[in-house]
Amino acid sequence: MSNSNLAVADGLVVGIYYTLKIENEVVDSNRKGGKPLVFLAGANNIVAGLEKALGGKQKNDFIEVSISPEDGYGEHNADAVEVVQRDAFPENAPLEVGSRFVASDEAGNSIPTLVTAVDGDSITIDLNHPLAGKTLDFDVTIAGVREATEEETQHGHVHGPGGHEH
Repeated sequence: MSNSNLAVADGLVVGIYYTLKIENEVVDSNRKGGKPLVFLAGANNIVAGLEKALGGKQKNDFIEVSISPEDGYGEHNADAVEVVQRDAFPENAPLEVGSRFVASDEAGNSIPTLVTAVDGDSITIDLNHPLAGKTLDFDVTIAGVREATEEETQHGHVHGPGGHEH
């Protein structure tokens, strides 16, 4: 996937192997038998703080970086916690603390939703990203860097080996 002379910069396709820790606990990793996470640099495909830290790095470079909430998934927003009525959910939805759903806003964007309390027909939901308010500790190895195709640049994301994959 790589031109070994290219350094991470906006408009290039970057592949990374990473481990994400929060408070010294691994919460995500693609290092054990996984494929690299591939993204279009500069297209807001990954959190801003990590993208900034990767700038200028080349294939096989390794970094450890701590990303503050404001450069990660944002601070936890108390206004994104609201109470809705049970009838806002599908009829047979399992409504219990810890249940996760995907809601949609007016524009059709997906919003991860967490049930945080159930009081009769009043359901408290949290629309914050699950990692909002958390410091993200990454260790990352650059798997490769390549030129983006014209189609990838136009669409603002990477396509699979066979072309368009969404």
